[in-house]
Formats: sequence, C-alpha cells, structure tokens
Amino acid sequence: MKIGIIGCRGIPNYYGGFEQFAEYLAKILVEKGHEVTVYNSHDHPFKEDNWKGVKLIHKYDPEGSVGTAGQFIYDLNCIIDSRKRQFDIIFQLGYTSSSIWGWLLPRKKSIVVTNMDGLEWKRSKYNKLVRNFLLFAERIGVVFSDYLISDSIGIKEYLLEKYNVGSTFIPYGTYRVEDFNEDILYDFGLKKKEYCMLIARLEPENNIETILDGVCYSGVSEPFLVIGNHNTKYGRYLKEKYAAHSQILFMGGIYDIKKLNNLRNFARIYFHGHSVGGTNPSLIEAMGSGAFVCAHDNIFNRSILGKDALYFSDSSSVSDVYVEKEHPQYEAV
Repeated sequence: MKIGIIGCRGIPNYYGGFEQFAEYLAKILVEKGHEVTVYNSHDHPFKEDNWKGVKLIHKYDPEGSVGTAGQFIYDLNCIIDSRKRQFDIIFQLGYTSSSIWGWLLPRKKSIVVTNMDGLEWKRSKYNKLVRNFLLFAERIGVVFSDYLISDSIGIKEYLLEKYNVGSTFIPYGTYRVEDFNEDILYDFGLKKKEYCMLIARLEPENNIETILDGVCYSGVSEPFLVIGNHNTKYGRYLKEKYAAHSQILFMGGIYDIKKLNNLRNFARIYFHGHSVGGTNPSLIEAMGSGAFVCAHDNIFNRSILGKDALYFSDSSSVSDVYVEKEHPQYEAV
C-alpha cells in the first residue's frame, strides 16, 4: 500500500513524540513492503528525500518566522500536496492545525486515519480563545476522519463519551534496552544512581515547575537533569526561576537515543509530568530502558504504568519521593 504520514515536523526525530512515533512506524512499514511517505518541514535538519527507505517530502513551514500560525500553513501545504499522490491511506498525526483543512483531504481517493492526540484544548499554555478553537478543531477532526486511533484508554473513553464515536486503541510500544554503558555518564559528569531527571517539552501542563519545586523543597543536593529545549519563553522563565539552585541542570534537547536510554537507566528516579497528552512515547521509552518512574497521577499515566511506578500530585509529594533513598525496584515493562 501507499501510505502518507502527515501532521509531524518530520523524521528522523528532532522534536517530540509524534516525530518519534512517525520515525519508528514508517521504518517498520517499509520493512513490511509498504511504500511510505512522510512530510517534513523545509526547516528540518535532515535535507535528503529518503531516510532508510522512507520517502520524504519537504514542504514550506513558516513556524520559525511567524510562530504557531505557521503550523497551519505547513499542514495546508502538506494536505494540498497529498491530493496528487494517490495514497491508499493518509495517516494524520493529531488535529491541532490540520483539521480545519480536513475538507481538502482526498477522502474519495484515500482512507483518512487520524491519531487523535491528547486533549489539546486543556493545555494551560493556551488562552480561552485558543482553547475554544482547539475544542472546535478536535470536533471537526472527528468529522473529517474515516477511522480514529486513540493511543490511550483515557482518550478512547473520552471520544466515546463526548462524540459517541468508537476508536481503535493502539498502545505505543518500545524496544526493551539491555545494552547499557556506564561510561556515557562520564561525558555528563554523573554517577550511577546519584542523579534524577526528567525529559519533556518545557510546557506548564508537563508539570515541570511542580517537579522542580519539589526538588528544591527536598533539600537534596544531587544533580537533577532537565532535558528539553529551553530556548523558549517558558524555558527561559524556568532557567531564571531556578538559577539559584545549582543542582538543577538545564541540558537542552538531547536526541541521541543511546545517550537517553543510558541516562534514564542509571538515574535514581525518572520523573514524568505529562498530564493532558494521552500516552507520551518518552514514558514508554523510559520503561523500556528500565528507568525507575515517578509519574504525575492521572488516567493517562496510570493506564500505562499501573502499579509499576510511584505517583505525585503536587510538589510536596515530589519532595517526599525525592528525599526517600530506598524505593521498591520495579522491573522494566
């Protein structure tokens, strides 16, 4: 089959969850004999038109110059291009900036399958007007899709309750990592089980402040790694707020999966603060690398982790977990 993947900034992954998902999925589908095309931003660092057998189409993306509005233009460019490609399936990752163009999707020629993402309209970084728009975008994303996919039991239940539509729950998977090298820690000046960490986009709904406040309240002086792009308004705010706390280290984005797997495995605690985005691939990867996880207490995280993790709901509970040096050692799932 000819499969087109839209809705991400491109592969290989240099950004986030959907890009990581697209990278893995596209490669697997190609290995199974399908012809797969992924749309990439023209600003993507990888400039070739083929990656491990996956065809790449680079389309103009002005997000870097005009901000969030550029995502809508990028998605429009991708959808218009898809009309001439004769895809059997168009797999749409999310709906935030693409569903308003849903009427342009070639639904008579292609089956449109949409991964509905998390509850984007609940993200605290958006004002009321934007949240109302995102709720509208979610609704028309349902209308202009032939099939829906939910990556979380919580999202599946939400779609059924709110729109009375079924969706297929397809959980994310990951590889179980068994090849670790403690020498990688030396590059970061770290020691095994003598640091903690988080990996996330630095956004309010990922509970970064809740976690870091708990770290500060704990009085524990071991290093705490914050991995994620901090060259944003909120990232700069966080760096300024915690500038006096030398144990909190803002590492920027790290995309080398081998380094990330080792950092997660050797950390004393891996904190996961995501609260509205459904299932986050970085959590699944952390489980596969054998990390000891403490996650924000919500249906999305509990449906994945179950009893194989600790949970926090506020900075006080983060501090309690952080101070405790001995925790039950759960195995990687």
